[in-house]
Amino acid sequence: MKVLFLCTGNSCRSQMAEGWLRTLGGGAVDAASAGIEAHGKNPRAIAAMAEIGIDISGQQSRIVTDEMLQADLVITVCGHADEHCPVLPPRVRKLHWPIEDPARAEGDAAAVMARFREIRDEIGQRVHGLLEELQIAIHEPHA
Repeated sequence: MKVLFLCTGNSCRSQMAEGWLRTLGGGAVDAASAGIEAHGKNPRAIAAMAEIGIDISGQQSRIVTDEMLQADLVITVCGHADEHCPVLPPRVRKLHWPIEDPARAEGDAAAVMARFREIRDEIGQRVHGLLEELQIAIHEPHA
């Protein structure tokens, strides 16, 4: 099964979701992420995921292509991507997960990093639920 996570810039939420699904799915799911634009990878997203034993540093920030849209499931993780999602082939299932952008968090460094952790954990819960729905065994990360 192929799953594509789509957001605006492919720097935080979709990157974390890809990492979660790649890890928890244990190879049973082909996880990818892309954006309507490519904003590069957010170092705080990489750090937050590393804290729980998931390395997303090797993932790329990409602009979505027609080939990527040939997935079995496309999940938009922000309103902008949901509104601007390209037309999907008829057989492709689409879900929308309205997740706040941790890159917009305000406050000192500790407060911003705390928000990244909250969003990371929310995405992890959603990916857990998706795998349960798809009846795919869950492989927990090793922190």
